[in-house]
Amino acid sequence: MGRQYRLYPTPGQEEVLAAWGHSTRALWNLALEQRRYVYKQRGVTLRAFEQGQYLTAARAEIGWLAELPATAGQQVLRHLDLAYDNFFNPSHPAGYPQFKKRGHRLKVSFPGQKVTMRKLSRHWAEVRLPKVGWVRFRLSRSLGGTLRNATISKNGTGWHVSFGVATGIKPVPRMDKPGCGVDFGVAASAFVSTEDRPRRMPETLTKPEKARLKHLEQKKARQIAYAKKYQGGHYSNRLRHTIEQIAKTKAHQANRRSDFTHKLTTDLAKNHGYVGIEDLRVMNMTRSSKGTAERPGKKVKAKATLNRGILDNCPGERHRQLEYKTRIYGSELRVVPAFHTSNTCGNPSCRMVDPESRPGCGRLFVCVHCGFEDDADHNAAVEIHARARRTGGSVTNSTRRRPLVSSPGKPRRRMREAQSVARSGNGNRSR
Repeated sequence: MGRQYRLYPTPGQEEVLAAWGHSTRALWNLALEQRRYVYKQRGVTLRAFEQGQYLTAARAEIGWLAELPATAGQQVLRHLDLAYDNFFNPSHPAGYPQFKKRGHRLKVSFPGQKVTMRKLSRHWAEVRLPKVGWVRFRLSRSLGGTLRNATISKNGTGWHVSFGVATGIKPVPRMDKPGCGVDFGVAASAFVSTEDRPRRMPETLTKPEKARLKHLEQKKARQIAYAKKYQGGHYSNRLRHTIEQIAKTKAHQANRRSDFTHKLTTDLAKNHGYVGIEDLRVMNMTRSSKGTAERPGKKVKAKATLNRGILDNCPGERHRQLEYKTRIYGSELRVVPAFHTSNTCGNPSCRMVDPESRPGCGRLFVCVHCGFEDDADHNAAVEIHARARRTGGSVTNSTRRRPLVSSPGKPRRRMREAQSVARSGNGNRSR
């Protein structure tokens, strides 16, 4: 399991960690470029073991690589291995590994044997990092297990340390409780079939915060236009400060969204024998809004608000959390097909499918066949519950991800994609 805490480095330690974060990003880009180049020229696939030997030789000649702890550089290569493994795994949704630009999140990883932790008081502790020493962090909860690895990262709110912990917790036996169906939406964040009122996510930004964010975005646009026109695209310190303020506001928004999501999924997993949800494809649901000013997509303005609402409620993250939380608490996740859940009558004696029962995709569902009336989201949750009950456990936690090809005899699409990317040599090489 993961444990994340707020880190409080000194100004000197913060400067070193920021430099290491950029070094790991540059090392990732170099290692990825080397793998693509070697495959393009010789058809050979490099792994972390071979690249580790090149890294050892490069540390003797390149100063910024020598300043980076050797174990942190080796972790970058292992993570690149994992990125390729996930890409070639047909049951994993990961795409082809990409280059990391300068604005990417700063992150440095260490193996557990190179990190030591000690408790100072009830709410404070320290972690010892190679070449940095002891760094204080807020002990918001106990570690609860054996330390396996540590990752130092920075977002808009500051520095954090994440520990990979072996807790030894085993899944509990299946609980004997009734199940439920949950409809994830936009107007109603979640409607549970066994409840008569929806669960709505509180506003992630207050009205003053929204006004301030809009002002900062406009200010950023003006500063970028000025930088392109008069400074050759070079970002000034004022522009970087504006970007940091925007990142801080959005980080607070993400934390509030994550808080609601964790509380929702934990409550569902702990209090129901099984949880039925729709098998949603979020990327397909929000795809039509993609576009640029030069080459706009289809109905971008009409779809933009809906897409923001879908992504703000993060149904994919709720699915991911329910997958492991249901196993921990003795429940079961049952994923059902999403087609016609909004148009099926929730009356057990009717169950007719008719789009006319929900005219204009409004909030009210009125069956045109039997006259049954209900909230549209609750009606969909009841239908999801009925489908999950009929599966009888045949739909399990592993149904979320599907292979990209249906026949094992056909060439793998991901292999062809990887080969085409490697041969093309295209991509951002920002270091």
